[in-house]
Amino acid sequence: MRFSTVITGLLFGLEATAIRVRPIQAGQIDAEAQYKRSRRSLYKRDDELDLTLLYPEHNISVPIDFFHNDTRYEPHSNGSFNLRYWFDDTYYEPGGPVFVLLGGETDGAGRLPYLQKGIVHQVIKATKGLGVILEHRYYGTSFPTEDLTTENLRFLSTEQALAEVDYFARNVKFAGHEDKDLTAPSTPWVVYGGSYAGAQSAFLRVTYPETFWGAISSSGVTVAIYDFWQYFEPIRLFGPPDCIKNTQTLVDVVDKHLLGNNTANIQALKTAFGLGNVTDNRDFANQLIGVYGWQSTNWDPEINSPSFYNYCRNVTQSVDQAEPATESLRPTVAGLVSAAGYGNDTLVQNITLNAISWVNKTVLPGWRRSNYTQDRYFTTLNATALQQYTSLEDYGYTSWSYQVCTEWGYIQTGNTPADIQPLISRTLDLEYLTFFCRAQFNITTPPDLEKVNKYGGFNISYSRLAHIGGNADPWRPATPLWYPESREDTVEEPWHLISHGVHHWEENGIFDNETTPILPPYQVIYAQQYLKNFVVDWLDEWKGGYQTEL
Repeated sequence: MRFSTVITGLLFGLEATAIRVRPIQAGQIDAEAQYKRSRRSLYKRDDELDLTLLYPEHNISVPIDFFHNDTRYEPHSNGSFNLRYWFDDTYYEPGGPVFVLLGGETDGAGRLPYLQKGIVHQVIKATKGLGVILEHRYYGTSFPTEDLTTENLRFLSTEQALAEVDYFARNVKFAGHEDKDLTAPSTPWVVYGGSYAGAQSAFLRVTYPETFWGAISSSGVTVAIYDFWQYFEPIRLFGPPDCIKNTQTLVDVVDKHLLGNNTANIQALKTAFGLGNVTDNRDFANQLIGVYGWQSTNWDPEINSPSFYNYCRNVTQSVDQAEPATESLRPTVAGLVSAAGYGNDTLVQNITLNAISWVNKTVLPGWRRSNYTQDRYFTTLNATALQQYTSLEDYGYTSWSYQVCTEWGYIQTGNTPADIQPLISRTLDLEYLTFFCRAQFNITTPPDLEKVNKYGGFNISYSRLAHIGGNADPWRPATPLWYPESREDTVEEPWHLISHGVHHWEENGIFDNETTPILPPYQVIYAQQYLKNFVVDWLDEWKGGYQTEL
């Protein structure tokens, strides 16, 4: 779930399956889209299997507006729209459950690998169930309005999205099974989601308990937070110590200048990094964000992004491995380091030089081939460009951004407490990082976090509601698992931290013939088996249905 774009993900290796984390650089989007069109083969292998051929898409007509008594949705709508879904009945036997994975803030087709070999596949095989991937309104092809103007985004809210999942569970007819009643509550439905969708799963269990027999919140962000500086805490605590320390030192050097008033030194700093023509200091600092790759690390090499460890390798390498062009900047860097209060510290000079080398390898190539000015390419402060994202195909730049500005927050700032050195610049503050809310949607007030936190926040709890997540997940501070000792692990309310795990690591899987002595790692094997076991136990409780609880 991060508030940026697929292009940012392309550059920094952030998964499409996770909450988005960076603001939009419209010039970068435009330039990289042009480059992508010219180098199409680099982005999609010819031998990639199109999973939509294995799992045909289906649609169900659902209401646009479930809350006609709430003025926030005026003018109200009596219309309906097509909500897209996919299902797999390979293992289904009469009496089996429906296990639905929520698509969350992305194209639902991107979740199909979980139906093929991930957690959905594993659960339906173990339970003789039917597996479903359900797309979220305003994503993929599931749009209730003709465009994404701010007025037409009014039906994109947490409660509307939850209501449509409830409606789906109570009304869907699966092709080939029209003779069976597989709707809830006649059939046990178990809902699963990761990250934002993990929060949805938890909220569904407490809001519609008569519909969903059980729910699994994987890395589920059940707590909305506006200034989410805590995002970096798991990275600081669990990342490689040398990389973390060097990053903190680098940021301190940068901030000593950016937060000072010596314009000559600030210009020298930007120029040393090859970003001398970036006008806004915050746009410059926003390029020094290599730690964001942590979110995209995964146990599966096919899914894992190497960007975080590539960054760490760069900022911790020996000085004798520095490129000659970078080493030539040492006199300039020595002056900047000294002016930042580090004297003639060659280690800090080396860290800074290594960071310059990393920027040269990862940040500057896209700009160089764009033929754009640096301001046009790197700024996030282009209101005119942001306001153009109103067509349906622009949902990747619009839908989650709107949810961030209205209800969820999660602005990852450098605003750490004074006793914690930040991993990104302190200049990356709420004012800068929420510019898009004001420019793109004319939203000038903070998000209404209570629209999310009313469901329970850190304390959300219900029978047959499970919480699973990695102990090193950067989103963990927004989940109940941030306080791991606060609850007991029981079958009734499973509670599990995956050791050294990051963002919903138990969700993806590999084929049986791809396993090795180390893949999947033991803690992932355990988490997946643990999940299957408690779902089986939950289904044993079903017996005659919901009336057994009365």
